Amino acid sequence: MPELSRKRERERLPVRREPHWQRLAKGCYLGFRRGPDTWIARFKKTYRALDTVASDDFDRAKHEAEDWFAQLGATGVRHAVRGTVRDALEAYLADLKRHGRPEAAREALWRFKLAVYKDTVAGLTLEATTRDDFLEWRDRLLPGRKPRSVNRHVRSVVAGLNRALELGHVGNPAAWRMKALADDVEDEGETAVFLSVEQRKALMTAADLFMASFLRGLELTGSRPKELANAVVEDFDGETIRLAYRKGRPPKIRVRRVVLSTEGINFFERVTRSKLSKAPIFTEDGQQPWRRHTWARQFRMAAEKANQDAPTKVRIPSEATAYSFRHARISELLQLHGIDPLTVAAQTGTSLAMIERAYLRFIPSAMREKLAAVIESP
Repeated sequence: MPELSRKRERERLPVRREPHWQRLAKGCYLGFRRGPDTWIARFKKTYRALDTVASDDFDRAKHEAEDWFAQLGATGVRHAVRGTVRDALEAYLADLKRHGRPEAAREALWRFKLAVYKDTVAGLTLEATTRDDFLEWRDRLLPGRKPRSVNRHVRSVVAGLNRALELGHVGNPAAWRMKALADDVEDEGETAVFLSVEQRKALMTAADLFMASFLRGLELTGSRPKELANAVVEDFDGETIRLAYRKGRPPKIRVRRVVLSTEGINFFERVTRSKLSKAPIFTEDGQQPWRRHTWARQFRMAAEKANQDAPTKVRIPSEATAYSFRHARISELLQLHGIDPLTVAAQTGTSLAMIERAYLRFIPSAMREKLAAVIESP
């Protein structure tokens, strides 16, 4: 039987009155009549002309045929989808929403728009893609981005395509199975940017009301921006705030309660006042919960404004992000406030290994001050 999904194969078929048939399931066939180049469906001895389908639109012809088969009770029909990379990712997004994960869908859509939809790989037929196609796509992402950022985009796309296979899309997972780029360190790693008190104040002064409030929340909790963006009013119990994030492979939700200082309690009492329990604590505009691309853009705008005529000492580094408020909080808890690393790790949702790698270099000066007060016996 011919492979009707390929235009070149259809063009090679001999012209004849009888359609060329492709079996879709037991008793179910899709036919293509060469000459007039029209589609027809056949279920056992029953036929249906697919007159509204264009001659080059195999996917639609197959879809309409399968819908007709289903109406006739052909329960053995398998709805295999032969679409593009973008079609597969769209199916994944729809599946996330269907399973009650709108936040995950929003973040995935942001990544796909940023890294995939404007690239040529989006229009490739998924089942025809090769490993070279995806390697070349990843290479096109690298300019202007750090390897770990590219790896995050790749992981999101891989997750989407793998799920699309489970949803019936046809493709070869070996094509998009790639080894991670080197230097895939966590955000708390060696590239962390620390902002001084003066720099943080300058940023909050330059930011609009909603962004300033969000940054202040990050400063008082040391949370990841995404954690705080997802927090709702009922997560604040008057003394602590509940924060959750996904970590690991496969990712699992991890929840912790951050103990707030008196200043932190007063701040959260103020920003949650008169809000419904399920309402987000922080929003972009009074309604829309914060999204990653929005807070990134607002941070850059605030940094540019703060740097206008600012002395060199308090200028905001170009590498700084909202995440820098988390770095500052962790380092100050360790160095200035003398809180032990185990407690800091538990409060900020990180590990002792990460603290040792990224933050412990800030402790020696504080340790020397403590040792100065120790009277050692001769």
